[in-house]
Amino acid sequence: MRDFILKQVASIILPFVCIYGFYVILHGAVSPGGSFAGGIIVGLSFIAFSTVYGIEKCRAKLPEKALVWTESFGTLWYGIMGMAGIIKGAPFLANKLAGIDVGVPGKLISGGLISFIGIGVGIRVASTIITLFFTMMEEEL
Repeated sequence: MRDFILKQVASIILPFVCIYGFYVILHGAVSPGGSFAGGIIVGLSFIAFSTVYGIEKCRAKLPEKALVWTESFGTLWYGIMGMAGIIKGAPFLANKLAGIDVGVPGKLISGGLISFIGIGVGIRVASTIITLFFTMMEEEL
């Protein structure tokens, strides 16, 4: 009965923390923070879930196979976005040099591929943080 209030508060707050992390990832190209900070926030929301509800329940929601896939996807997505410059005859991760429209500064869709690159980095960082947490918890047992 002691954990009832903690679990109820966590069930209300943690989805908003996760959404805020995705907000930081998506707005990282035009505001302070960025994909790394957003990935940390998303990862920490799952770590908080694991701390409140138990690591077994979090492992059931995020199995190791899913984490491996998301880590791989984040890295692959970053590489694909970087290859767009090479395909257009410019250096890796080139935007304006490759002829990609960089948009209007200050708008959400600006910076060319930077916001898309941020999505891959945010996914990679979040899944890596969660994987590191699970690994450290396994060593503790």
